[in-house]
This record gives sequence, C-alpha cells and structure tokens, in this order.
Amino acid sequence: MNPKLRARRRLTSDVSITSAAPLSGLALCAGGLGVAMLPWLFAGITTQATFLWLMVLFALTWDVTGGQMGYNSFGNIVFFGVGAYVCAIAQRDFGLGYFPGLAAGTGLAALAAVGMALVLGPAMLALRGHYFAIGTLGLGIAFADAAAGWDFIGAGSGMALPLFPGAPGSRQHFFYYAMFVLATATLLTLRWLYARPFGLALNAIRDDEDKAEALGLHTTRYKILAWCVCALFLGPAGALTGNLVGFIDPRDLAFSGATFGVWMVVMAILGGKGTLWGPVIGAAIFHLTQELFWTYLLNWQRVALGVLIMVIAVMFPTGIMGWLRQRGARRSSAAGSPVP
Repeated sequence: MNPKLRARRRLTSDVSITSAAPLSGLALCAGGLGVAMLPWLFAGITTQATFLWLMVLFALTWDVTGGQMGYNSFGNIVFFGVGAYVCAIAQRDFGLGYFPGLAAGTGLAALAAVGMALVLGPAMLALRGHYFAIGTLGLGIAFADAAAGWDFIGAGSGMALPLFPGAPGSRQHFFYYAMFVLATATLLTLRWLYARPFGLALNAIRDDEDKAEALGLHTTRYKILAWCVCALFLGPAGALTGNLVGFIDPRDLAFSGATFGVWMVVMAILGGKGTLWGPVIGAAIFHLTQELFWTYLLNWQRVALGVLIMVIAVMFPTGIMGWLRQRGARRSSAAGSPVP
C-alpha cells in the first residue's frame, strides 16, 4: 500500500477515535436525560416503560447462568416470586407505613431470594444439561402450586398490597424510577463481575466444566454464587413489581413460568447469549414488539408472540450480537485484516 495513503488512513482513524469520545459522552447524557424525562413527556406509556426495565433485568439475570455459564434455567422466576411475596408480607404485617414497609420488604426480598438460591443451589446445580433445565422448570411449577394452596398468602385468590399513598400519577413515576435504578444497578454490577475472575470462571464452566474442575476450579461454588447473583436482583424486582401492579397472583404474576419465565430466555437469545449488551438489546426489541402485538393484534397477540419466539429460535440462534460479530469477522477476512 502507498505509504502516504496508509498515513492518511491512520490519521483519519485517529481523528475518528478522538472525536468519538465526546460524541459518545454526549449521546450518553442525552439518553440519560431522555430516560429521566420520559414519564413527564409520555405519561401514557410510563407503566409500559417500567416493564421494559423489568424485562431488561430479567434478560440480564438469566444470562448470568444461561449465557455466561451455560446452564439454561427455567426456574429463575422462583426468586422473583419469593421476593414479591416476602415484600408483601412485610408490608402487611410489620405496620411500618407504606414507604418504610416497602424499603424493609425490598431488602428482605433480596435476602430471602439469595437464601433460597443457597438452599436450592447444591441440589439443582448438581444437574447438567437438559436435566438441569427440566429440573428448574419443575421447580417453578412446584412453587406456583404451593403458593396457590397456602392460605397465609391468599392461596389461589391472590394477595392485595397496600395502596400507594401519593397521587395516582406519582405512583407510576415512583416505580418507573425505582425499576430503572434497579436495572441499571444490575447492569453495572454484572459488568464489574464479568471483568473479574468470576466472569472467567463462569466461561470456563460453560466451555468445559470437567476440564475446569480438573484444573482446580471449584465449579459448584461458582455455580451457586452465580445463582445467588441472579436472586439478589430478582427478589427486589418482584417486590417492586408486586407494588406496581397492586396485586399478586401466584400463577399469573409471582411464579408465571409460562410468560416471564420463558421471556427471560427468549430475550437473552434474541440479543445474544453470553454478552453484556445482548440481553439489553433483546429485551428492548422483544418488549416493543410485544406491546405492538397487544395493541394491533388483539385476540391474536399470543399467537403472534408464539410465532415470534419460534422465529427467534430458528433465525437468530446466536442472537443479534452474535450475528453482528460474524458479519464483522467476514468483513475483516475479506479485507485481509486480522479478526479482533
């Protein structure tokens, strides 16, 4: 290649890199401002936007075990349901008032969900492959049936939560910001963990667990810890969602494996398993598509959603992030440059 042309390309790339930093910072500030102002500018979709942050949290927490560690779980919904009920019991029985009760209940929800992961982890995570997936699926069904038969939490009739004390519009705003903060905390925590030996250990288990054990890695310890990380955020998410809806049904909300439990998997696969931003992208696309189905395909929305899930499984086996990586690799190979 001509040395002058090479120098010109290098100069152009350096200029683009140096100019990209301010642009990315500006885009981040603009995005943060848009997120903060959304409930005030588009009050009619505040609840839908709150559920978007919940979907992001679902996809991120499922990817800890399903994408990073290679253990496809259908039972993460258990931690969500336990958190919802623990918070509701604390608000009902502690007599602290709405906001102190919600704060105490959310903290207890996180502790109860992590405790449940510690109790169930050694038995469930001893299973591998499809045995683990089937076992966790049965776990979610068992918890739903147990909650539907327990009178202390309303059994099949469900459990009503205390009324929000503020104005009707302030309720949606409060839970919108609370869910956004929780989803952001989940993303930042996982980003930090994936950059540590914890992330390498999970990837080693996914690639070859037997070899990882032979090299001295305590795989069972890391698997249980990964499940506890999922539970740490799913418990408070259940607490906030129960208060947002105002009513907890054991099968349709708390332990809704047929909806939330499946959507976790679909969103992570759509965006790209084993990546940080893939589940976020997948959750955004899936939630937007689902809302469009519920708006324009009334009475056919579940059929369309089922078709969408099948299309995702067939057409995007590596997800959007995986497809972008493959496309970038092909372009690099065609240009003769090394693949990053």
